[in-house]
Amino acid sequence: MIRAPQGDSSYWSDRVKKFQATVIEHTELTKSPSQNPTYEPQFQYNLTGYYARLILLRYSSGGAVSDLSQHFPGLLDAWEHSNRLSDEVCKEHHLQTCRDWDFSLSNLNHYNWCFWLVGLALSLEIPNDQWQRLLALIGGDGEDVLLDRVIASRSPERRIGTSLLHAKPYARLLRAVDAPKDQQATLLRDFVEHWYAELKRPAPKNKKAPSVEPFWYIYGDPEKNPLEMGSYFGRWCIEAVAAVKAFGLDDSLCLGHEHYPGDLLRPNGPSTHPLREEPKQGLFARLFGRKPG
Repeated sequence: MIRAPQGDSSYWSDRVKKFQATVIEHTELTKSPSQNPTYEPQFQYNLTGYYARLILLRYSSGGAVSDLSQHFPGLLDAWEHSNRLSDEVCKEHHLQTCRDWDFSLSNLNHYNWCFWLVGLALSLEIPNDQWQRLLALIGGDGEDVLLDRVIASRSPERRIGTSLLHAKPYARLLRAVDAPKDQQATLLRDFVEHWYAELKRPAPKNKKAPSVEPFWYIYGDPEKNPLEMGSYFGRWCIEAVAAVKAFGLDDSLCLGHEHYPGDLLRPNGPSTHPLREEPKQGLFARLFGRKPG
């Protein structure tokens, strides 16, 4: 059963196969000498992203939740390899960074990405050695009160920060975590409902800069990045799942919401997502392989 609100079975089958092939292709390429050693750290980190997208694609397509954790070892290997190469290249060329973007948690893109990986790791219950490797890669110990507390649910030694790096949308989630038990379900639903809209934040005042939003934000937008471009892998509020797993929040009011991946916490089913019916094709379309327009 397709879990994502967009895309038919053909779309999801194609995307999963595409990213499976991409992961294999990039893994094979890393075994050969690089034609551009300075770019190799970023190339390796891109492989980390391909593994993560494959996890999300398989979830969106309706794949078994129990199968998703198999991609974590490759993801961690690629990130660790990227870090080693980055240190070597930066040292050789006296560079501040050897990647394309900011890897600090103060960067909304990276914070969102790290929160997703923590949420997936918690909900999929990856082995402890993988969990510790992930934490070492994320770093940021003591920088963000919300992410630190989520991580501390499995690693109590985690130092807890005193500030929230990204008030929008995460202040709503922190409020749900800190609320009396009888209010948590309603406040968690409030966070999920506002999560996507509040991830798009206006640029700083008096600066000629675009709005701040995660890299995946427009994927699946019918005008800016329609399905035909193949970028869409779902829009899942994994941060909410992370909090539910970490603190035992009541997520009953979130089940069935288009952004809430409730099946991550219910690997044995039944699915929490509404059943979607594929558009029916007429006799002519079935005979000649044409889909309705």
